[in-house]
Amino acid sequence: MEYYTIASILIVMSALFGYINERFLKLPITIGLMLITIVFTLIVIAIANFDDTLLLQEKELISNIDFETVLLDIMLSFLLFAGALHTNFNQLKIQRWPILAFATLGVSVSTFLVGISTYYLLMLFGFDINFIYCFLFGALISPTDPIAVLGILKKAKAPKKLEAKIVGESLFNDGVGVVVFLTIFAIAKLPGASIDVGSIARLFGQEVLGGVALGLVLGYVTYKLLKSIDSYEVEVIITIATVMGGSLLAHQWHLSAPLAMVTAGLIVGNDTVRKSSMSDTTETYVDKFWELIDVLLNTVLFVMIGMELLVLSLETNYILAGLIAVPLVLLSRYLSLWLPVKFFSKRLKFVPHTNLIMTWGGLRGGISIALALSLSTEMHRELFLVMTYVIVVFSIIGQGLTVEPIIKRLARGAE
Repeated sequence: MEYYTIASILIVMSALFGYINERFLKLPITIGLMLITIVFTLIVIAIANFDDTLLLQEKELISNIDFETVLLDIMLSFLLFAGALHTNFNQLKIQRWPILAFATLGVSVSTFLVGISTYYLLMLFGFDINFIYCFLFGALISPTDPIAVLGILKKAKAPKKLEAKIVGESLFNDGVGVVVFLTIFAIAKLPGASIDVGSIARLFGQEVLGGVALGLVLGYVTYKLLKSIDSYEVEVIITIATVMGGSLLAHQWHLSAPLAMVTAGLIVGNDTVRKSSMSDTTETYVDKFWELIDVLLNTVLFVMIGMELLVLSLETNYILAGLIAVPLVLLSRYLSLWLPVKFFSKRLKFVPHTNLIMTWGGLRGGISIALALSLSTEMHRELFLVMTYVIVVFSIIGQGLTVEPIIKRLARGAE
């Protein structure tokens, strides 16, 4: 299929399913679209018992989409920039130290805990899998997905300081998580080779610190360009160029594009920068444009996630391992957040039950699936892909549907 044909079909499906959700289900868009797509896919599979024409066409469509490349190299930069652009910078600044701890220490500890628990879980199912591959699974499933989190929290009405922690962590731990995954992936590709700790530290530092540094430069240059003119058309185009050009530079220089886009988005979206560089008209158009991009890409992404069901090896052991891994992943997240929450809670007056809310509100999404798709056959790709998909579906639908009442109940009375 041609790229235009694939894109057209995805947009039409997104519009149709989005309409059904808004007209009848009225669920948050990320939950509604993925749920409808999964149900649609299951119906197609059932119809295939009588006529497999539609099933073959849908399989051809999804097999022609390089999910990993489309999400990680194209969509993610736009989504992260849009999310950061509309994040409360002042609250983020106040909560910067716990957010940093959650996004670094939290992801690292969670990766370790998930890796260990997964290793022993898979032993119970008779799988003989190397430790390093279990750590790879821990790295790809530990980061919360900012795309899913932002979509759900828009309707959850969480207290501002709690929302800042969840959103801020999800924006930054995404970039850190991808770097952790790539680091372990590089080690796993060379089994038996000696591990050069210095090279690993340099790679990690280059990706993380280099990505943030690039984002600072991009944000500052964008700010100066926006400040020097007053033309909303050109200024919107400048923000697009920041994302597309910045992503190309990040990939070229082997820096973290997600962290670069988050940093640039936070700078451009800062209230002080907005007031000094954009007119009211420009600010309105920039905000509306990126809100539309956010919604459009979100709808397409979650339709794609739902359709990924067709390419999975749905063996019973794989599904059961994924279901049992759900509480293990949640427990690992809770434990990984315990120390930072304990350390900062009194100093910054955390909302009651912050750890529990952040554990349940830390949704997994397309990024985990994209990373799982990048595994090789030797790394037990099919097994970990099914486990990841089960966790993501539970996270988006199960946690996503219940996070709002949990926040209202546990954070009652907090500002």
